[in-house]
Order: sequence, then structure tokens, then C-alpha cells
Amino acid sequence: MTTRRQIKRKVGLAIVAIAIFSFPQSIVAEKQSNALELINLAGEQRMLSQRISKDYLYKGGEIAVSKADRQLNKTLKESLQAHNKLKESITDPKILNLLGFVEMNNQDIVLKTKESFTIDNAQYVLDLSESMLEGNEFVMSSLKKSSGLDASKLIDMSARQAMLSQRIAKYYIAYQLGIKDKNTINQMNKAVKLFADSHKALLANQTNTPEINGKLKKIDRLWGVVYKFYLDIETGGLPLIVFNTTDDITKKMDEVTALYVKIK
Repeated sequence: MTTRRQIKRKVGLAIVAIAIFSFPQSIVAEKQSNALELINLAGEQRMLSQRISKDYLYKGGEIAVSKADRQLNKTLKESLQAHNKLKESITDPKILNLLGFVEMNNQDIVLKTKESFTIDNAQYVLDLSESMLEGNEFVMSSLKKSSGLDASKLIDMSARQAMLSQRIAKYYIAYQLGIKDKNTINQMNKAVKLFADSHKALLANQTNTPEINGKLKKIDRLWGVVYKFYLDIETGGLPLIVFNTTDDITKKMDEVTALYVKIK
């Protein structure tokens, strides 16, 4: 016959066993959550790098000046905060070394965007934004590798869509303001094609929730009209429409990305 003392002892041992079993799991889960947060931060930096240069160009071209100026100041602040968070949280010396390079680009672009607008300055800001994009892409992939955490392809693709929409606006306004080389047109066409291909892939994904599908379909209706304006970069004439629609797409894609993170 089992006594009350024996029952209490068994219950106590069971609680201890559960605690011992769950404690390591909670540590692993916390580490994975922290790693995913850093990966997402680096991914967000990709979009911010493109938005900074886009806003500088729009402000300099005297198009949507108030909105571009507010957004530029906000984006510079967000980019600095994200960079500091990455720098404080990462211990890998190789990634930290690359972050040091990205930081130099950040400092340069902050200074340059405060200068008066010229085509030479605009070209320099474009080049800096490309270096920042490349650097943060590498930081993100390095974090994935070092953490052993394979972040969802859907999350990465969705976050990249937000970056591509800002990239499209950046190259559109760059061409309108006088940077009319083949690279500007080629980069625009590549960004539009990659966005379109990725959008189709996201729409076709079978694990989408109804909420995700609803948001993607809203983007699809908008994209079906405006992508033609983006491709018609050499004709131009629609910089304000491009500014507003690409911002709208970026906002919606940020919402979709957050939903993919929830269901991962």
C-alpha cells in the first residue's frame, strides 16, 4: 500500500525530472530565438540601406520633400539602433570585423546625406547603399551559419521583398535625377523581376495562412498595375506614384514577414 509520504516523494521526483528535462530545452529555445532576432535585424538592415539612399534622392530632387526628410531621419536612427544591437550581441570576430566595415559605411552615409544635394553626392550615396546592402547580406548569412539556425526561406524571401520595393524606388528616382547609365536600368529591371518571381512563389506557398494570403493578394492587385510604371524608367514622369506605392508595398511585406515569423 502506497503511503501519502511515498506519493509526495514520487510527485516531487516527477517535478524535478520535468524541471531537469525542460531546463536545457528552454535554454536552446532562448538561444534560437535570440539568433533569429539577430538574423532578422540584419535582414531589416538590407531594406533600410535602400530606403536611406532613396529618401536622400527624393529630398534632393524636391519630390515628396517633407515625407522623404522625415523618413530619412527615422531610417537613419533605426539603422543605427539595429547596428548597435548587432554589434553588442555578436561575439564572432569575423562577423564583428565585417560589422566594423558596415559601420564605416553607415558613418559616411549619415554625413553625406546631410550635405547639399548634387549628382556626385547622389552617386556616392548610391554606392554606399550598395556596400551596406552587401555587407548586411553577408552578416545575415554568417549569422545563419554560425548559429546553425536555418531561418525560414519564406521569412527571408518576404523580408527581401520589402528591400526590393525600396530598391526599385531608389533606382527609379536616380535615373530621373540624371544618373542615366545602363547599370541604373539593369538594376531596376533585375529588382522588378526578382520581386515578381518571389511574389509568385509566396502566393503559391501551400502553408500560407488565410491572413497571409489576404495581404499577399492586396499586394498582387497593386503590383499588377504599378510594376509597369517601374519598368518604364526611361520615360519617367511618375516619381510620386513610385514613392508612395513602393512604401505601401514595403509596409505590407513587413506585415507578411511578421506573420511568417509567427508560424515558423
